[in-house]
Amino acid sequence: MYTDVFSAPPWNEDPGTAALYAGRLASDAARTGFAAALALDDADAVTGFATAWATPDAFPADRSHGQVAAALGPDRVAAWLCGAVQVDEPAVAPTARGTGLGARLPAAVTDAAPDGRRRLLTSVHAKATPGFYAQVGRHRLPDTVPGRAGLAVLLGPRHQARAHSAP
Repeated sequence: MYTDVFSAPPWNEDPGTAALYAGRLASDAARTGFAAALALDDADAVTGFATAWATPDAFPADRSHGQVAAALGPDRVAAWLCGAVQVDEPAVAPTARGTGLGARLPAAVTDAAPDGRRRLLTSVHAKATPGFYAQVGRHRLPDTVPGRAGLAVLLGPRHQARAHSAP
């Protein structure tokens, strides 16, 4: 299912990336505050998943985090992102879209977020994703890393930095 979701634009990941995700998932499970949710259909096929964990006080520099940190600056990263529960690569199978899983799965793994401090990083090039999350109450900070990278930080509905979000 990972390949079905993330091989499409704008991610364009090859099937080998799913194996890398499986390996990364094993180490992610050891992170502080790790939570996972899995959705199955009537035939027990995976139709969606989401994982999350607490963002450490020393903001990560791996993957896209370094770009976000450079764009927001250390003060905003510390105030808005460190300590928040980070949703990582939520996915809903194309056959299960429109069923509400895209809202339920991230919510399921962030229920324990202190003071509603939830966040998700996504691509602005995933045309429907930022709009969908806005409909379910997430607040988008202005384009964090504009241009080709085009990353957006989406904050949970009760996140204290939501006042700084884009209209």
